[in-house]
Amino acid sequence: MATEIRIERVLPATIDRVYDAWTRADLLMRWYCPNPQLELKVQADVRAGGEYVVEMGPHVVRGSYLEVEPPHRLVFSWAWDGSSDEPTRVQVDLSEVADGTLMVLNHTGFANAEDTANHRQGWDPQLDRLTALLLAP
Repeated sequence: MATEIRIERVLPATIDRVYDAWTRADLLMRWYCPNPQLELKVQADVRAGGEYVVEMGPHVVRGSYLEVEPPHRLVFSWAWDGSSDEPTRVQVDLSEVADGTLMVLNHTGFANAEDTANHRQGWDPQLDRLTALLLAP
C-alpha cells in the first residue's frame, strides 16, 4: 500500500498568486482546512528554518519550512499535536503552464497506508477550496 501522496493540479491563476496562497497567512486562513465549518487560525514564518502552526478547530498541525524558493518551491515538515508519529514532509512545486499554474504536491513519510489515506481525504477538499479562492474575483 502507498505511503505517499502525489497530487497534480493545474490551478487557474498566475504562479505568484498560487505561491501567495501557500505562503500568506491571511490567504491560508481562507482555504487551508478541508472542513470549512472549523475555525481556522494560521501563523506562518515562511523562510528556511521558519515555523508554522495551523489550528483547524481542535486539530493542530505544525512544522518548519525546509526549503523556500519563491515562487517555485515550498517544502515543510508536518506534525500533528498529540501524535507520536514522526513528522511527514510536504513538497509543493509550482510551474507556469498555458492554463495557469501546475501544482505538484508530494506528501511523504507516512507510517502506514491508513495515515496516507486519511491525509489524502484531507488534501482533496482543501485543494478544492484553494481553487475556489483563486477563482474568486
